[in-house]
Amino acid sequence: MAKKNTPSVSPSHFLGVVVFSLCFFVPKSVLGVKKELRFRKNGGFKILQVADMHYADGKTTSCLNVFPNQMPTCSDLNTTAFVERMIQAEKPDFIVFTGDNIFGFDATDAAKSLSAAFQPAIASNIPWAAILGNHDQESTLSREGVMKHIVGLKNTLSQVNPAEVHIIDGFGNYNLEIGGVKGSRFENKSALNLYFLDSGDYSTVPAIPGYGWIKPSQQLWFQRTSAKLRRAYMRQPEAQKGPAPGLVYFHIPLPEFASFDSSNFTGVRQEGISSASVNSGFFTTMVEAGDVKGVFTGHDHLNDFCGELTGIQLCYAGGFGYHAYGKAGWSRRARVVMASLEKTEQGGWGAVKSIKTWKRLDDEHLTTVDGQVLWSKSHAAVRRKKQVGSPE
Repeated sequence: MAKKNTPSVSPSHFLGVVVFSLCFFVPKSVLGVKKELRFRKNGGFKILQVADMHYADGKTTSCLNVFPNQMPTCSDLNTTAFVERMIQAEKPDFIVFTGDNIFGFDATDAAKSLSAAFQPAIASNIPWAAILGNHDQESTLSREGVMKHIVGLKNTLSQVNPAEVHIIDGFGNYNLEIGGVKGSRFENKSALNLYFLDSGDYSTVPAIPGYGWIKPSQQLWFQRTSAKLRRAYMRQPEAQKGPAPGLVYFHIPLPEFASFDSSNFTGVRQEGISSASVNSGFFTTMVEAGDVKGVFTGHDHLNDFCGELTGIQLCYAGGFGYHAYGKAGWSRRARVVMASLEKTEQGGWGAVKSIKTWKRLDDEHLTTVDGQVLWSKSHAAVRRKKQVGSPE
């Protein structure tokens, strides 16, 4: 492409542009996004997970795997309506979109599809974040371009990558801290930590077929971030004996998701585990870090189970979008996570006491299913006693 002639700019003109920009710069907080995430005054923090919207071109995009009588009126707009219903019903404090937000092959314009897919979250003024799946980049934007577009949308706390990390694989590796209740002793601490990672799309190594995986550079970033958060949490004020609980979100499940059978998970497993064909060791990395209590993925739409392995709950959200493959008669669904703080003797709020989860179905009543406790402080204490052989 030929280089365009660049007109000269006088110093006075440049100064005028700067002043104009400063005068009309609107911080994100004014646009509606909350700069900080905090537990509510009632000691709760609720997260809505939306997996695999597979949004394309709106009302002209047909649905997949619904009953024949539903087809004439079913489109991407059904996906939008489900997001809106979930927001209204659950009133979450935060929304996480865990990849395959758009189905790139059928999206004519990636930017328009992304903006439409996230519109319910944008309109709600609820903070939200997104990560990439394996289909987001298959339209008119590169993988980096998709993430940059997401970061530019209103009310999002998404990041392309950590500002302090110059070399890291993928796009969309970042963390968010959930502060304690305003005015409590934990006001200046992150009581709950969220990690987001780009699990890639497809293998770029010829000898390794299949899907991508979380690379060593990402794991190193996770290790360092987890260690930094642990040190901050265990320092004054209100020094704690262990790390704050962490939740991890990415798209493609780990090989360890195949560790369960019907006797040791909650939910359903209706298809194989479509993980990478190699094990990158990220599960071991999380176990070693010691703070992760739950991992939340999408990708396999007909799986929606949670199972515990070595103290970490591995959870699917279940398929959400109507242009995504599913199963006629098996409702699209979303996962909700609720973290609750413990009451202090003085009547205030302290550290996280429990983390619970449930799913809602896109049926007439938004039916709630599979409620379970993912983690609780009391159960963790009992487990530690058993590990060291102390009397219960």
